[in-house]
Amino acid sequence: MSRVLRGVRASLSSTRKSWHAFLEQQSTLRWTLSVLVWLPLGIFVAEYGANVKAVRGRSMQPTLNPDDSPWRDIVLFDIFSVRLAQRYNRGDIVALRSPSDSKLIVKRIVALEGDVVKTLPPYPDAEVRVPLGHAWVEGDEPFRTEDSNRFGPVPLGLVESRLAFILWPWNRIGPLGKPLVPRHDATVGSPDWRRNKAEREREQWRRARVTVAVPPADSPHVPT
Repeated sequence: MSRVLRGVRASLSSTRKSWHAFLEQQSTLRWTLSVLVWLPLGIFVAEYGANVKAVRGRSMQPTLNPDDSPWRDIVLFDIFSVRLAQRYNRGDIVALRSPSDSKLIVKRIVALEGDVVKTLPPYPDAEVRVPLGHAWVEGDEPFRTEDSNRFGPVPLGLVESRLAFILWPWNRIGPLGKPLVPRHDATVGSPDWRRNKAEREREQWRRARVTVAVPPADSPHVPT
């Protein structure tokens, strides 16, 4: 009788171990399948969707990293609209590879193909017509930037993403590229009022330097 009981116990123990091994194999299989499914999706999103990065430097002040902010701006980069949709608009703030040294830089698209731009020093020519498939990019702070006024028009293929949304700091959270309108909620003469006024004057000055090309009559999309 004792031998029978020992045999039953051994059989149960063996069954239990086999069941645990099976569950571990299933868990490993599920994990492997999850990786195979989600890893390509994650790579696709990072490559063609969006990602989040901190912006360094002062060339885009006061739009990004203003002097009165103790933190670096953390921004959502929209890759989809550039890589897949290939949408480029005047006024967009974009991340691109510098044609000088291939490092990633953040600048504003001032002009697109066919536009005529009144350049700034140290560019040798007073005016430039942007070639086909190129853009003219500048920093918002002209005295602290290395942009098209140094290296000329850049191929659109160097543009990697568009900056879409400020995620941090909390007091400046919001979308980039909003139309600049007078701040009626700010007290005249206050820091907010002066900042808004300076931004609108800077935008008007940028636009005044660009003669926008007339698009072909059959053009399906007219960039703004």
